[in-house]
Amino acid sequence: MEIIPAIDIIDGKCVRLIQGDYELKTVYNEHPLEVAKAFEGAGLKRLHLVDLDGAKAGTVKNWKVLESIAGKTKLVIDFGGGIKELNDVNIVFESGASLATIGSMAVKSEDRFVQWLQQFGAHRFLLGADVREEKIAVGGWLETTNIWIYDFLRKYIDHGVQQVFCTDVSKDGKLEGPALELYRNILAEFPKLQFIASGGVSKIDDLYQLADIGCSGAIVGKAIYENRISLADLTQFR
Repeated sequence: MEIIPAIDIIDGKCVRLIQGDYELKTVYNEHPLEVAKAFEGAGLKRLHLVDLDGAKAGTVKNWKVLESIAGKTKLVIDFGGGIKELNDVNIVFESGASLATIGSMAVKSEDRFVQWLQQFGAHRFLLGADVREEKIAVGGWLETTNIWIYDFLRKYIDHGVQQVFCTDVSKDGKLEGPALELYRNILAEFPKLQFIASGGVSKIDDLYQLADIGCSGAIVGKAIYENRISLADLTQFR
């Protein structure tokens, strides 16, 4: 299982939110490149970079941070937040991201997303699914749809999507442990999917459990920043 550290960006700084609430933010480092280099120095290969300003504005904002990290590390970066138009996708790829992360747009603008999958190749996209009680949540998690997670994933797997990360929004940023039962059910339904767990990881044992149930990756953020999991711990998963 691959460990994918997360950097969330507001105003060019590395922050974390609790359950997507912009009022509940903690600034961990004013220089995201330093954080990314520390991850690379620990032997990690990937980075989950989230433009929270972009997510709020509905257009990519912190592409300069992406450009800096992509230009000065060899990390494989997936970048999300505010990717709504074709121009946003182009900016993200031109700034050095290997994958564009798409979440709410895959729910609300299905035809447009499918066009992008065909234009750029489905392998260039990481599909993000925010879930509450097995239903897709959108709009900063404020709105829960009637779309069942399994139907949502099946549709885009049929369009060629290979990598998916899933966040149980009741777990995110709370360090209460990952949604193991949900992930087991998804993996049972889609055993060949490159499935990445996200949200709730609080200790190294959580990562062992995610590896045991068959996750191909795990996104880890707050647990690293709050020193609950050290970068040295993560070398076990290289």
